[in-house]
Amino acid sequence: MIKVVITGSNGLLGQSLLNALLKEKNNYDVYGFSKGVNRSGRNDFQYIEIDITNQNQLTKELLKIKPDYIVNTAAMTQVDACENDKVKCDTLNVNVVQWLAAICQELSAHLVHLSTDFIFDGKKGWYKETDVPNPLSYYGFSKLKSEQVLEKSNINYTILRTSLVYGKVFDMSKRNIVLWVKESLENKREITIVDDQFRAPTYVEDLALACKISMDKNATGIFNIASSKLLSIYEIAMEIAEVFDLDNSYIKPIASSILNQTANRPAKTGFDLSKSNSILNFYPKTFQEDLQIFKQTLM
Repeated sequence: MIKVVITGSNGLLGQSLLNALLKEKNNYDVYGFSKGVNRSGRNDFQYIEIDITNQNQLTKELLKIKPDYIVNTAAMTQVDACENDKVKCDTLNVNVVQWLAAICQELSAHLVHLSTDFIFDGKKGWYKETDVPNPLSYYGFSKLKSEQVLEKSNINYTILRTSLVYGKVFDMSKRNIVLWVKESLENKREITIVDDQFRAPTYVEDLALACKISMDKNATGIFNIASSKLLSIYEIAMEIAEVFDLDNSYIKPIASSILNQTANRPAKTGFDLSKSNSILNFYPKTFQEDLQIFKQTLM
């Protein structure tokens, strides 16, 4: 049995990964770490209520479990909030990764860590794993620092860079773009969407699968995980309207400069997926294809 700890097991990716691993209960002994009560709707794994920013508590629990793999899905991802509270951002996005790396070294464990397209400045798009990062926001900077922690360490690690993750799980504390657009249009609420930022959205089920594949293949290094087509966020909203058969006249385009967000965002990201294709055997679909699959899960 492979012993796996998932940090942030109450989150969107955390719950999705729980579901993926627990389909193979004979292969995985799964532990979930998160704040508050277990929100996954499952009781067939070992849940530990924990504040992972408490280093002593985190170290004590992990040394007790002695996992083979730790999948770190916990992060502060609200871009503007990271800009406004850099200390809190660093604690969760950088310090926790340092502590996890130290524990992995002691236990000879493998760390799977999530990163972001926001480590890039968005000037060119279709980034390769080897492209030079240049974050525009403190969130992006914090995630780059977390990558550097692992690159300087002596542990086995996998970094999965991803973009605009969406999906639905049992009990959600945060909305994502697909559910927000869908609910807004269902309620006939007008929404303004930037039309000059381009992303390749990621279906959470694909990202959870990539985490599992990384462990199954014992893959090390950096891999890009996203859908295969680059779209403006406005085009993303229009595709959501089309797939869910909703009125797109409530979607209004707006320029990023008018929106005046606290933190800067990269204009154009998207990933070259050839390394993930060849090593992880990960072949993502287009956003529209994934949306059709997601739609079926909601029916």
